[in-house]
Amino acid sequence: LEDCRCWVIFRKPKNPDICLCSLDQTVCCRIFIVQKYFVFSLAWIHGDPRKVVYPTDSYGQFCGQHGTPNANKAILFYFNILHCANPAVLINLQCPTTLLCVSKCPDRFATYLDMQYQYRYNKSYWEYYRQFCKPGFDNPRKSIAQVLQDEDCPSMIVPSRPFLQRCFPEFITRNGTLTVANRTDFKDGLGKTRSVTDLREAANGIVGLLDAKEVGIKIFEDYASSWYWILLGLVITMLVSLAFILLLRFTAGVLLWLVIFGVIAAVGYGIWHCYWEFSILKEKPDADITISNIGFQTDFRVYLQLSQTWFIFMISLAVTEVIIIVVLIFLRRRVRIAIALLKEGSKAIGYIMSTLFYPIITFLLLAICIAYWAVTAVFLASSGDAVYKVMSTDPKCQYSNITCDPETNVTKVCPGAQCTFAFYGGESIYHRYIFILQLCNLLVFLWLVNFTIALGQCTLAGAFASYYWALQKPADIPACPLFSSFGRAVRYHTGSLAFGALILSIVQFFRIILEYLDHKLKGAHNAFARFLLCCLKCCFWCLEHFIRFMNRNAYIMIAIYGKNFCTSAREAFFLLMRNVVRVAVLDKVTDFLLFLGKLLISGSMGVLAFFVFTHKIPVIQEEVPSLNYYWLPLLTVIFGSYLVAHGFFNVYAMCVDTLFLCFLVDLERNDGSAARPYFMSSTLRGILNKRNVRKREDKRGYRVRKKK
Repeated sequence: LEDCRCWVIFRKPKNPDICLCSLDQTVCCRIFIVQKYFVFSLAWIHGDPRKVVYPTDSYGQFCGQHGTPNANKAILFYFNILHCANPAVLINLQCPTTLLCVSKCPDRFATYLDMQYQYRYNKSYWEYYRQFCKPGFDNPRKSIAQVLQDEDCPSMIVPSRPFLQRCFPEFITRNGTLTVANRTDFKDGLGKTRSVTDLREAANGIVGLLDAKEVGIKIFEDYASSWYWILLGLVITMLVSLAFILLLRFTAGVLLWLVIFGVIAAVGYGIWHCYWEFSILKEKPDADITISNIGFQTDFRVYLQLSQTWFIFMISLAVTEVIIIVVLIFLRRRVRIAIALLKEGSKAIGYIMSTLFYPIITFLLLAICIAYWAVTAVFLASSGDAVYKVMSTDPKCQYSNITCDPETNVTKVCPGAQCTFAFYGGESIYHRYIFILQLCNLLVFLWLVNFTIALGQCTLAGAFASYYWALQKPADIPACPLFSSFGRAVRYHTGSLAFGALILSIVQFFRIILEYLDHKLKGAHNAFARFLLCCLKCCFWCLEHFIRFMNRNAYIMIAIYGKNFCTSAREAFFLLMRNVVRVAVLDKVTDFLLFLGKLLISGSMGVLAFFVFTHKIPVIQEEVPSLNYYWLPLLTVIFGSYLVAHGFFNVYAMCVDTLFLCFLVDLERNDGSAARPYFMSSTLRGILNKRNVRKREDKRGYRVRKKK
């Protein structure tokens, strides 16, 4: 203790090596770094994000990529969109038709037959039509049968517009009728007249996507015109959250006792009301029927007409009232300790205000973690070479969906089929294990996120521990406690934090796998498998919450003593078990007050935002912009206010937890003597009837003891 408690007193340690990470956690830290860079290096070497950014034609070439022949052709065109079953097939680039990069989508109806007829009189028809044919094809007199067999040109083109960098028919609904360029039918170039509904079946859902795009534009306009009002609401939330935390030193006890006595009064009123209903119904002749006589009824109001129902309610509420009063009598001192710690936490934050802004650093680090995971996932997903497969609309084609060489002519063995680009992949060992690498990337992502959160918890715990272990507050609080704590956490405790984050990440990883299996087994009829999976999900949920709780307290002990993770977790666990009742009371009291604060702040800001965006406040009525959907900025303010309050209150909760563990250690390690004085506040000493003894010399030179 004496070797490592230096990190609390902020003096040079007698043996700095004891305060460093243990060997196993140093190895854990190295594995953490190696695995992160190993997965990213593989993804960087083999991946190509252009495969995700740019659409790809039938030859595996990117549309719109600079420095290629398709640099000015950024849109993907489908020769025959009628061959496509749905938009998912289109977006996945597996529609059984030729895909071509074009600079713009068609703006008119036309067929290859009509083009050949008009070409005799006007060459411009071919010049327009040829831009939707294969590059290099310049023979407008070629027979239509041969052109369609070789897939040189599309048999028809329809007015389209780009969406998701792909040409889709320009659907317009007029008077309830679906049209394309004011037409309800068109020629397919094969001698048939087709309805626009055929196009809709081929591009099912595109109309809804386009409508969603228009709604999205309106939503963007609303946010563009109201962003400063939303920002103002979040700033107000930040100030109110700060004021709420600072005022808890005066209001924590009042709020808690008001709620406790309010609950007692509410239960007492319920007992009186049940007795009143029971006494009235008891005088009625038909009300003495028992519940067992009438059996099960779907209408609950039937039971309310029985005196026995109200008698059961009255007895239940009376038992609840007695339990609450008895528990309150026996736990009154522990409730007072919890209130004193809440007030002390408010004082600590008042002295170390910089801790309230540390969540911004955590948010930035989490954003970096998410960006790392997303970039790595994209690189892994884009790994591989172009794979070509036989695409055919004829179900009898035995070569359909078989890998092929784009240089071969598959129409000879399967008429109407095409060897087109399907996806990116390969048959090497690396490509076989891309899914495994994606899982590794997910595990590293969870590890990074939990490590970032652990770093924040350890940093805050070190800052607040420096407040508690200052004998004379605030004179003995060291300068820049938050920055000093962050430096110690990064320099000395990285391995311990990574080790604790790894344990939690593994549990979360298994929970994700179980959720995936549950999603896959939803249609299964094996009741035992469903039951087993449900039990595993429940067990891992409990395990995750337990490990999260233990990690939080272990990080506090690491910040206090500087010991490794396993030792700190063990000491924190036994320390909490020796004070389990105090832990339960403080945890519930803190959770209740913070929940009340979040609800109060987000609800108040929601009401204020409602009056602002609905122009109910005359003073600023003209300055508030008119919105298409006022409820979207309103929900943004409510959700954002809750997140801001949650960030502030998380700091406060960490402060209370740290002070609580320091308080328990203080009680066990110190006895109030001059050599080992109590570091707790005078309020806590008064509740526990503890005193500090201070030595001083009288006028004759003798040392006497003085109670403090």
